[in-house]
Amino acid sequence: MKIFKNKNILLGVTGSIAAYKACEVLRLLQRLGADVKVVMTEAAEKFIGKVTFEALSGNRVITELFPEERITEVEHIKIAEWADCILICPATANIIGKISSGIADDFLTTTVMAARSVVILAPAMDHRMVKNPIYISNCEKLKKHGYRFVTTEKGYLASGAEGEGRLARPETIIDSVKMVLIGSKRLSGKKVLVTAGPTREYLDPVRFISNPSSGRMGFALAEQAALRGAEVTLISGPSRERYFTGVSLKMVETSEEMKEAVLEEWKDSDVLIMSAAVADFRPKEIRPEKIKKDISELKIKLQRVEDILSLAAKKKQKRIVVGFALETEAEEENAFKKLEEKNLDLICLNNPKEEGAGFEVETNRITLIQRNGERETLPLMTKYEAAGKILDRVEKLMEKIER
Repeated sequence: MKIFKNKNILLGVTGSIAAYKACEVLRLLQRLGADVKVVMTEAAEKFIGKVTFEALSGNRVITELFPEERITEVEHIKIAEWADCILICPATANIIGKISSGIADDFLTTTVMAARSVVILAPAMDHRMVKNPIYISNCEKLKKHGYRFVTTEKGYLASGAEGEGRLARPETIIDSVKMVLIGSKRLSGKKVLVTAGPTREYLDPVRFISNPSSGRMGFALAEQAALRGAEVTLISGPSRERYFTGVSLKMVETSEEMKEAVLEEWKDSDVLIMSAAVADFRPKEIRPEKIKKDISELKIKLQRVEDILSLAAKKKQKRIVVGFALETEAEEENAFKKLEEKNLDLICLNNPKEEGAGFEVETNRITLIQRNGERETLPLMTKYEAAGKILDRVEKLMEKIER
């Protein structure tokens, strides 16, 4: 998924033990389609050689402001104009202090001074340095001038101590780059509630009824909404998917927990997208002890689970409610019936029997159906791309309501 296709990123690497992690960040940027060039400070070369970054990036690594070879153009200006984004990772307290003070005494700081694009700083340092008031003041000053920061994490540090100052995870750093390069304000000021994943309905303390939903569709929807500037709450059943930085995640397990969480969050939300695969039935009785396997026959009485989507849609007023329909026969007819009966604005239909669609896969094939009967069948695409198409339609529905 090349969401950074035709994007140029300058990766600045400074003198931190975390410099080796910049290799993984570079790889992630490339996988998303970016062209990456690397600039290293003199101190960075003490931790990792420039040959490593040249091999990974496929580009010459710049380390000197005045190299021995003759350069005809003003290179720091040229590369500053080339970059759609400048990411300094890891960013030491020293580099942050120099940039804050307007010092430009090496290639990286000189390029930053000439920057036309947003500069993102991903700090890494000891926990005592993070708490230094001078460092904090430098960060606040740069934020006022539009510099973006990736918050450090708590963990084990090079000093042997444990605390704040650890370089953020590569995926978290990439999230910041996404916000800069593909983020927008299209849903700014809106609160979007998304559900994802399966629910578990317990038979006894260790056994449950569930389904193979990975939650991938809902997590993609949450990310797409966040990238459009929305305040996003994601309520998910058990899932191993990683959620986008800035999304508020609430984990639940059972359908009852899902219902309570949704109805509580729905009070203050503008949009509900219910992509969770909530159980339709649950055991009427939960055994207090583990069921023994030596019994010859086990009968389980099931009862209907209260429909969360219907409950939420009854209180929607001038808000948007989106549902999903997983159908294997008379798909469009059944999906439209569900749309009308549950008072939805949009329903996303898919058939798990179709190749590339359904649970635990990266792709999906979705048909979008509106109340006026309008239908749009999307081609096979990644769930991330499909999430973008769904959000596009949600935006249009919101425009109609707000007219």
